[in-house]
Amino acid sequence: MKVFKFGGASVSTVDRVKQLATILGNYQREKILIVISAMGKTTNALEKVAEAFYAGKKEEALLLFSQVKENHLTMAKYLLVKNYLAAETQLKDFFTEVEWLLHDKPQREFDYYYDQVVCVGELLSTAIISAYLNEEGIKNQWMDVRDIFRTDDNFRDAAIDWDFTKDKVASIIQPLFAQHDLVITQGFIGSTDENESTTLGREGSDYTAAVFANMLDAESQTIWKDVEGVMNADPKQFPDAQFISELNYDEVIEMAYYGAQVIHPKTIKPLQNKGIPLYVKCFLDKNLPGTVIHKKGIKNLPPIIVLKQNQVLLHLHSKDFSFVGENPTADLYNLFSVIKIKPNLIQSGAVNLQVCIDDKPEKIEKLALEASEIFDVQIEKGLTLLTIRHYTEEALAKLTAGKQVVLKQQSPETVQVLMK
Repeated sequence: MKVFKFGGASVSTVDRVKQLATILGNYQREKILIVISAMGKTTNALEKVAEAFYAGKKEEALLLFSQVKENHLTMAKYLLVKNYLAAETQLKDFFTEVEWLLHDKPQREFDYYYDQVVCVGELLSTAIISAYLNEEGIKNQWMDVRDIFRTDDNFRDAAIDWDFTKDKVASIIQPLFAQHDLVITQGFIGSTDENESTTLGREGSDYTAAVFANMLDAESQTIWKDVEGVMNADPKQFPDAQFISELNYDEVIEMAYYGAQVIHPKTIKPLQNKGIPLYVKCFLDKNLPGTVIHKKGIKNLPPIIVLKQNQVLLHLHSKDFSFVGENPTADLYNLFSVIKIKPNLIQSGAVNLQVCIDDKPEKIEKLALEASEIFDVQIEKGLTLLTIRHYTEEALAKLTAGKQVVLKQQSPETVQVLMK
């Protein structure tokens, strides 16, 4: 049993969907669970639909969604012949799920509506690809992951109910492999016990695949991407980024923690718990070796660079110049939990705390308001957070040249610099 995950870039065009079929053709008669993301920039497009709807712009939301509908129907027409009508019917059922919502008025928080709208991207892509593969003689069974993955109602970052989900994998997914070699399902999404759609956080498809790998005791998980493998930096930001052939679980967890986008932060743990190796391979050239991630020790890694834009620094100062020590700091961490904010960097002094977070205006406003009960609060925006693992002084100097350093933290292994 293997688990494959194909990201949005690998199914963004007709040619790339055909390439996916070519890759799967090399694994005849192997048992593979396949997790597929939304096509191309569909998630971004659906986010705009949700934003327009929540802003009360119903007609704009419907117009934006009609473009998503047209894109998927066009993709289906290019790929399908005999299976087109059946696929069209399935797609229209998913369209209706969203349109029914868009004709209503928002009564709940944005994150709820975000999940109800955005989740359809994965359902649309997998419906088309499953139908295409069947038409090409690559027989598979499509499955709605919302019938498998039970989550809580923490919309946009839902937590999986492991016991319930494991029972569903055993009772529904495993029996499918008695009749089918390939099972296709969605990444990124799940469902509450009230059948409300949820999402697992951006890039959550990797995590979906890892959960399935763990629960199916897979021999390996492979993530198919549009790059050679794991790089030491984002090649879109750093054209001279270096390929890394081998990493261990701990290193990838560190990379994810600091914001590297190649692997979802929660992906590694389910694999690490059962010693399942993770391969990151290039779908554009399946013969490239890719990167393997396992539990063995790795030495002599190059500097690993993570650059996060749009950062905000909260300056929190004790109102009466008392130490920020135990109680105020504990209160602040409680606020992080309640508002669901993950600090990217925290620095503490005697009477002040500095907290670097992603620029999410609604969360920052709420945090600043609540924190003002405890601290004097100032907000500094427009910052960039640089993290270098296995740094060298040369790399640090090069990447901070010409920048004003606002905050810096340094250990023998990692340096973080907040700058503008």
